[in-house]
Amino acid sequence: MAIKILSVDDEQDLEILLSQYFRRKIKRGEYEFSFAHNGVEALEMILANPDFDIILSDINMPEMDGLTLLTKINELRNPALKCIMVSAYGDMENIRIAMNRGAFDFTTKPINLEDLERTIEKAIEQIKFIKNAQKEHSQLKSIQTDLHVAREIQQTILPKKFPPFPELKSFDIYACMNAAKYIGGDFYDFFLIDPDRLGFVIADVSGKGVLAAIFMAISRTVVRAIALTESSPSACMQRANNILCQESVNDMFVTVFYGIMNIHTGLISYCNAGHNPPVYIQRDSHVSVLPLTHDLVLGVMKDKEYHEKEVQLQPGDTLFLYTDGVTEAMNPQEKPYTEKRLLENCMQLVGEPPVGLVNKINDSVTQFSAGAEQSDDITILAVKFNGE
Repeated sequence: MAIKILSVDDEQDLEILLSQYFRRKIKRGEYEFSFAHNGVEALEMILANPDFDIILSDINMPEMDGLTLLTKINELRNPALKCIMVSAYGDMENIRIAMNRGAFDFTTKPINLEDLERTIEKAIEQIKFIKNAQKEHSQLKSIQTDLHVAREIQQTILPKKFPPFPELKSFDIYACMNAAKYIGGDFYDFFLIDPDRLGFVIADVSGKGVLAAIFMAISRTVVRAIALTESSPSACMQRANNILCQESVNDMFVTVFYGIMNIHTGLISYCNAGHNPPVYIQRDSHVSVLPLTHDLVLGVMKDKEYHEKEVQLQPGDTLFLYTDGVTEAMNPQEKPYTEKRLLENCMQLVGEPPVGLVNKINDSVTQFSAGAEQSDDITILAVKFNGE
């Protein structure tokens, strides 16, 4: 597109001079000249056509001089609009004022057109740089807006209503997810499979960013859909793994812990597909790590066999599930939170309802990090068996 130049001068001869000297660039569509004869006329043209790139203005003009025009142009706050001031040779005081007010450059009369051409070319380089920066800024703003919307969508697919089943008193459940970036790769989920059984899931997708968020949404949908029709945690993981192996891109995978609790007896069957082992908090203050089932993460190898174990919760017992964003959270000295610290803090919170347990561990991680940048998503889920 043509560089649009507005020449502001009360001398009519300058219009002819510029049109003649730059005729080839004008003819090729590189430059497009407009002309005004005083500051007032120029300002009206600028306001009516805000796409001017360069203002070539005389300082000494009737009605509104060039210095006043320059001040008015500055008020428009358009960094891509460059002003080249023209003044009589030796008028250094006004030239200094113009430069202090933000003029890009100056030239003196009689105008050396070759020098003016070089000055215009230098201004064009600056204009292109600024416009490219503005374009990149606009694109970044657009991306940030899209990411904000994606974050809101991602949050809506996670259960947010607590307590989720207020009519059921035999158990309590609470969860939260804090993404390290706009969008995360962790997820949690829970659902009633039937009137007697509660399914609950926590998972962590490899990688970060948009791809991880998309694979997270796919994984959550696949696991939930299969879990609602499959009575066995290991069979659910096996079926989900075969589907996710087909959907995986860039060798992405997901670690998953999936448990099914009989809400009347407290018996939990579970399968751990490469995830952090949950913390088992017993009512007698005994705190331990739930045994692994030693199964592979989902999305890596088809037709793998998955296994399951059982744990019998007594009334008052709690399972605390988390992603590695908890234990691997770093403080400013780059020391991790660790599983040991997590177990110690859980021991201090025996008897806490799930909402208190989740929030207090979350606060503990935040205090430990002490302002250090969060490097990974932090997702926590706690389920407590109350008994009949």
